[in-house]
Amino acid sequence: MNALHQHLFDAYRAARLGEPTPPAPGTHDVAVLRAVRDRRRFERVVAGRRAGGGLRLSIRRAGGGLRLRLRAALRHRWPS
Repeated sequence: MNALHQHLFDAYRAARLGEPTPPAPGTHDVAVLRAVRDRRRFERVVAGRRAGGGLRLSIRRAGGGLRLRLRAALRHRWPS
């Protein structure tokens, strides 16, 4: 049984008992992801680290080293 089947059973049960229908699967996914992101930011601030930009910074660091190595290799191969 997957989430959709379970939702259909729960909706049927709620209709028979006169209760409100439960939300469809995936309804609150975006809200949960935002809450996780906000919690991680909060934990970083409490720990004394930067609140955002960690992923971009690490990509920039990795790309920066690669960029410098490429420049050095090109300079060595084709001097200006």
